[in-house]
Amino acid sequence: MVIQSGESSFGRDSVTRATSPFLPPPVTHRKDCMSAAVKRYRYLRRLFKFEQMDFEFALWQMMYLFVAPQKVYRNFHYRKETKSQFARDDPAFLVLLSFWLFVSSVGFTFVLGLGVYEFCKFLLYVIFVDCIGVGLCVATVLWYVSNKYFLKPNYRGQDVEWGYAFDVHLNAFFPPLIILHVLQLFFYHGLPILHRTQVLLYPLVPLFLTFIVSLASGWNIIRTIMDFYHYRV
Repeated sequence: MVIQSGESSFGRDSVTRATSPFLPPPVTHRKDCMSAAVKRYRYLRRLFKFEQMDFEFALWQMMYLFVAPQKVYRNFHYRKETKSQFARDDPAFLVLLSFWLFVSSVGFTFVLGLGVYEFCKFLLYVIFVDCIGVGLCVATVLWYVSNKYFLKPNYRGQDVEWGYAFDVHLNAFFPPLIILHVLQLFFYHGLPILHRTQVLLYPLVPLFLTFIVSLASGWNIIRTIMDFYHYRV
């Protein structure tokens, strides 16, 4: 099989173990799987053991969350087949995300002219409210709803892991963080000779309403545009 370049040894091993016909059955078919408490303990225990973290693979995941997020999901599937859990067992992604939160907070400090005290308040707010607080609430609600209402009847013996729900939040949190808290800082001031530039955003309102109408009515906008170009030529 072909292994995508950029994946670390952890990802390649997961792919090999999950697909090779000569290896034992996946761990999901065994009865000696770790409990949720044991998995959580092992994860927290590794949180400060940086030498045991696979930062290369975490960086690979962050990159592919922008260019090919389906590959990140595929790796979660491989982990389920090999380690009987969808959730990450390596806190490297969380550590790197914390680093980006710190970097973005430093950027906001310089752009907004904040002091040391304001920087600390901003950093703590971003970490414990925007990322962790909101993430805990959203992950817990969707974890409960998924297990309560969305499980297939033939999968009643399994459940969606809360850790996986929180990982989905972290995956969704990272791209907007880079766009809004890092890249946006370079365009914050804009052109000082202009004012009322928000007027340029007004056309987004009718465009959004048109998109909603097209979904509700089943109108294929792309086909209409193609028919228009075909009519012109």
